Amino acid sequence: MSWQAYVDDQLVGAGLQQGVIIGLDGNPWATSKGFALKAGEGAKVVKGFSDPASVLGGGLLISGNKYLAIKADPRSIYAKKGAGGVVAVKTGSAVIIGVYNETIQPGQATTIVERLADYLIENGY
Repeated sequence: MSWQAYVDDQLVGAGLQQGVIIGLDGNPWATSKGFALKAGEGAKVVKGFSDPASVLGGGLLISGNKYLAIKADPRSIYAKKGAGGVVAVKTGSAVIIGVYNETIQPGQATTIVERLADYLIENGY
């Protein structure tokens, strides 16, 4: 399966509003249609896994939108904005980022992204 197929089928196809997979350098590998990280946003997300305090204190910028981080650790970052939010999960070589809106529950969005990350980790990514 291509990286684009993971975004289209496993993230957006599962109910998320937008999705992106980035490398550990912060550069995108695949994004959902009409969605893009702004310059430097990917690198800041990646940094948040090694420095969770930076995300918890300063929030998370995704596609120019600021989200309030509610959880950050070396594996996962969860952030909220209104009824929507962002889930970012780090694997061995990538970060999966899913954006959700009010049409999906935060727990369901978390499960979608975390399961894809588990699958990629099990398969060496």
